[in-house]
Amino acid sequence: MFKLSAFRNELLHWLRKPVIRPAKFQAVVQQELQEELPDLSVSRRRDRLHWGIPVPGDDTQTIYVWVDALFNYLTVSGYPDTKAPWPPNCQVIGKDILKFHAIYWPALLLAVGLEPPAGILCHSHWLLDHHKMSKSRGNIVSPDHAMESYTTDGLRYFLLREGVPHSDSNYNEEKIQKLLNAELADTLGNLLSRCTAPSLNPAQTFPVVSAAEVEADSGEQGKELIAHIGKLPETVSQHFNDFNFYHGLEDIMACLRDTNTFIQNEQPWELKKHSNKQRRLMITLSVAMESLRVCGLLLQPVTPCLASRLLQRLGVPLSERTAAHLQCFKSAGTLQLAGDSRILSQEIVNLFPKIRTL
Repeated sequence: MFKLSAFRNELLHWLRKPVIRPAKFQAVVQQELQEELPDLSVSRRRDRLHWGIPVPGDDTQTIYVWVDALFNYLTVSGYPDTKAPWPPNCQVIGKDILKFHAIYWPALLLAVGLEPPAGILCHSHWLLDHHKMSKSRGNIVSPDHAMESYTTDGLRYFLLREGVPHSDSNYNEEKIQKLLNAELADTLGNLLSRCTAPSLNPAQTFPVVSAAEVEADSGEQGKELIAHIGKLPETVSQHFNDFNFYHGLEDIMACLRDTNTFIQNEQPWELKKHSNKQRRLMITLSVAMESLRVCGLLLQPVTPCLASRLLQRLGVPLSERTAAHLQCFKSAGTLQLAGDSRILSQEIVNLFPKIRTL
């Protein structure tokens, strides 16, 4: 038997700081630690669990599967090599196995003189049409089929956009189609098509202008949009670091929606008709493309293929797709320039084709 209760105070000390996220799950563990902690049997009768690891010196017993499974984390890290990377910065688990990872596991580690994980991300579940998925009911989702229907990037985007760690999320085909069409095809894809359309941008360039020029000539809405773009990287980074990907993606989409509104109000198709408004046209296109560039960089961890096509179309080389290039209107660097503009890729892309109703 493992004397679990002997580690109650050490476990509470471990949880004196925010270790488990979301906070609601840390509260669950702290409450459980206030109650009686029964001793943990580290083995089971072999006639009931014949496939496990035999207890040394006792063929009638098998190592409890969770003790076996949990210590695999140590094994894969290289333990008992003293150079093994431990503890992990964060372990990702489902809410149904929280007790095993937030009480049993750290207690076992403390018992052998090792540190518990520095952090635990506990996520909730996905429901299918508001019902729990189960093999017996057959209401499951095939990832392969979903990727065929929505593309790999589309599926990744939906899961991170709609999945929230603190409560169960709902997987629904109609919902996926509406979200991807509205945000990836329309909000993002149509904005790129507008800015790079040969009819509006016959030179096929990304005008390079300074922030000062934009401040002077883009109007009040343009100034507000520039400020929005400038703050976006820090805001999104914080959400991503907190594992609240859905908040980060909502902020990116809010910026792109503001950019679409800016384009609609500036009416570059009208500016193009007047020779004395060409500078205003270039600034309008530059602001919109800068928004696309920054948002494209931020989308790389979520939709890598789509973001790559977007940045490629804008003429952004691989060497300038890092966090160091997120500052608004500070990205010209080594890009290939044509006068006051950078050259767009000649490959015209349909960034995310609309999904037809299945």
